[in-house]
Parts: sequence; C-alpha cells; structure tokens
Amino acid sequence: MKILFITDNYPPEVNAPSTRTYEHCKEWVKEDTEITIITCAPNFPHGKVYEGYKNKLYQTEMVDGIKIIRVWTYMSSNSGFVKRILDYMSFSFMAFWVGLFQKTDVIIATSPQFFTTWSAYGLSFFKRRPWIFELRDIWPESIRTVGAMETGFVFNTLEKIELFLYKKSNKVIAVTDAFKANLMRRGIEESNVDVVTNGSNMDLFSPQAKDEKLLDSLGLKDKFIIGYIGTHGLAHSLDFIVTCASKIKDSDIHFLFIGDGAMKNKIRALAEELELNNITFLNSIAKEEVPHYLAITDISLAPLKKEDNFKTVIPSKIFEASAMQKPTLLGVEGQAKEIIEAHHAGLCFEPENEKDFLKQLENIRKPEQYKKLQEGCVSLAKAYDRKKLAKKMLDIIMKVHST
Repeated sequence: MKILFITDNYPPEVNAPSTRTYEHCKEWVKEDTEITIITCAPNFPHGKVYEGYKNKLYQTEMVDGIKIIRVWTYMSSNSGFVKRILDYMSFSFMAFWVGLFQKTDVIIATSPQFFTTWSAYGLSFFKRRPWIFELRDIWPESIRTVGAMETGFVFNTLEKIELFLYKKSNKVIAVTDAFKANLMRRGIEESNVDVVTNGSNMDLFSPQAKDEKLLDSLGLKDKFIIGYIGTHGLAHSLDFIVTCASKIKDSDIHFLFIGDGAMKNKIRALAEELELNNITFLNSIAKEEVPHYLAITDISLAPLKKEDNFKTVIPSKIFEASAMQKPTLLGVEGQAKEIIEAHHAGLCFEPENEKDFLKQLENIRKPEQYKKLQEGCVSLAKAYDRKKLAKKMLDIIMKVHST
C-alpha cells in the first residue's frame, strides 16, 4: 500500500505534529507500506529555514525508508495572522500540484494547519483515491479562542469549509475523544470518526539519571526544577506561569522554559520586568536532546489558557514525561485531566487559577506523593505506547483503502 501524507511540520522540526507523523510513518514502513511525505523546508516557529536546507521549489530525500518531498512555501514566523495564512495557503497550493504526480493508494492530511486538508481533498477528487483527515485541532475555532480571529464572515466561511471537508473525507482520525464528540454534535456521522491519541515513544523516552554536568552548566544543581519544553504560543498561558513564579519564595524551586514561539519574547520581558531569578529560558533543542533535558527536571509543566475549546486538547508532553517517570503538573481540563487522574501520573490545577497552581505545586513536591505519581507515570506510558497507536492508525488506513 502506498500512502501520501501531507503535513506542514516534519523533522527536524520538533513540535508535536512533526513528531507524531514521523514516529507513525517510521512504524508503518515496517509493515510493507510505501510512505511519501509532502512537507516544506523546516522553518518552524521563526519562519527561517534551518541550517543545511533551502526553500527550493522541489527537493527530495530518503530518511528511515520514508520518501520526503519538500516544496517551496512563503515563510513567516508563528505570529501575525495574515502572513501565516499566506504561508499555509502557499504550502497547500504547492502540495496539491506536487501531489498530482505521486502514485498513491491513500491520501492523508494532518490539521492544523487547516489548509493541508484542502490539498488532500483536491488530490482525492482528481486522483480518485480515498483521503483521511487527521484532526489534531478544531480549526478555525482554536484560532478564535486565542484571539487571533474574530467571529464574522471570514470565520463563518472557514467553519463551513471545515465541516464540508469532514463530510467529504473517507475517514476522520481525531487525536482525542473530545474532538470526536465535537464533530458528532455538529452533524458528522460517528462511524466516520475514529480516535488515535498521541502517545509515548518508549524507545526515545525512558527513565535516566540527571546529568550533573548539565545541571552545573545551567546553575541549577540541587534545585527542584519545573520544566516546560515546547512551543511558547498564544494558547499556552506561560505569562500566567511567570506571574505565579513571582509569588514563590522558596529559592529551591526553579522553572526551566525550553523552546520558541509567538509569546517567547513577551514572557521573557515579563520575567525581566518582575526581576525574577527563578526562571531560565533556553532556545529550542533537537528532539533527540529532549530526554536529556527532561531528565534534569522534577516536574513537567503542561498549562493552557482557561477556554472551553482547550478542554478537548491532550498535550503530547504528558506522554513523554510519563515515559521518563516525570509527574505532570497539568493546567488543562477535560480529557487530559481525566487521563492524568485515571493513572495518577500528576496533579491538576484549574487553568489560570494562581491560588490552585501554587497549592498543587506544593502538594506535588511531597515525597510520598511524588513517589506514587512516578508509579502512575509508568502506568500511563504503557497505556499510550506510540508503537501500539501507530499500528491502530495503520489498521484504520488499511480499512479505508480496502473499502
């Protein structure tokens, strides 16, 4: 079986979409499938091409048995609505034209960004091949939630297109049960939606000792480290965390923020304004380095803004942290909270509730509590093994192909 997969993000980019796609495809090629990825030159989140790559019209490479086609796009940083839309649409346009010349049995597009699914629908129509909508975010609703778009003609039009694409796809594969419920409430048939959550790469993420040299180099030896590794975006409420950090008097507690994004400069400026010395900011690191840095943390932090739309989101970092037996301090309601509490793999605070955050931070540090949470992490990681989830998704793809 030949699979054509359209995604705007792919390694060496290190965000959750690129990781999920790569780890799934790496498993699928072991099952006698041919995978072709259409993506762009790596540039997330700053809109600048990574060293060793060029924003060329068309270039190919083979990595781990996966054919990767990189196409030209208009590039912009992960901020500014109009430029980002131009970025997304240029990729959609190029992916469609290049995709016309690829042999495939099934087409998959992952969203966000939303316009990849436009390409998949167009290719499905002209090539007479089934297509799958991998749904990782309810877009455009999530854009409105963070204040990047207002309700109006453009929003309503995009929402109509969104529903049209769900209905025209041969299958929607959502990453949360809440996403499936959202689609069903809006008229999408239950039989057309399956759920394959994110999970843990048990090969890459496993318990390891803290690197004392790394701790010394960061000046964090003997600190209780609360780590956030990932995109510093509009949705992640990191300005709230910085404000909370200013209220902590215990000098042993230290926050470590690693990554980049639209809010990075703002939260750094806020930390400087508050004259905080209990936060360290580092730039993005390669995916292979994440376990090394996650190992030096004591707690993995996973916050989002307090919005109803984010109750449907499951941050992928909870799976990676659990695989390394690092309890999560979660500021997300909905299914993510249910998973953490079901496995007792962390503690949850009400999003953007300062009093509750400080209370749960104090609770999670208690030695007996911490040990029990580590045991819960083992349970959660095993339940969400990425290899098992990749096999589940491939089974769904094969059923779509066969019918």
